[in-house]
Amino acid sequence: MTRTSASSGSPFEQSIGFSRAVRIGSTIAVSGTAPVWPDGTVDPDPAVQARRCWEIAVGALVELGGSVTDVIRTRQYVASPDVVDAVGRVHGEVFGDVRPASTMVVAALLDPRWVVEVELDAIVP
Repeated sequence: MTRTSASSGSPFEQSIGFSRAVRIGSTIAVSGTAPVWPDGTVDPDPAVQARRCWEIAVGALVELGGSVTDVIRTRQYVASPDVVDAVGRVHGEVFGDVRPASTMVVAALLDPRWVVEVELDAIVP
């Protein structure tokens, strides 16, 4: 099977050695995606951060030939239980009609500005 990948331009992709997303056959996996804008800034609002994360992750999915309707699993890592409602509402905006299997976990994230990081898996028919 052919392996293809997508890059989001994150400086960590080269130094850590990962791709934003990888497709093998009909399966696409999108790596943990943080709420960083191209200029390196991070909006402090949890909903804005969640939308930015999903924008990047879904963009990589689409680049590899998938769509939101192909998503079968999502994972959301939040820095505090205080942001669960805001982050969850954004997940509903993006995936409400798809309703993939989903997990949300409170975790320490790599950058203290981040309150959410996301990832997804999809199977393209």
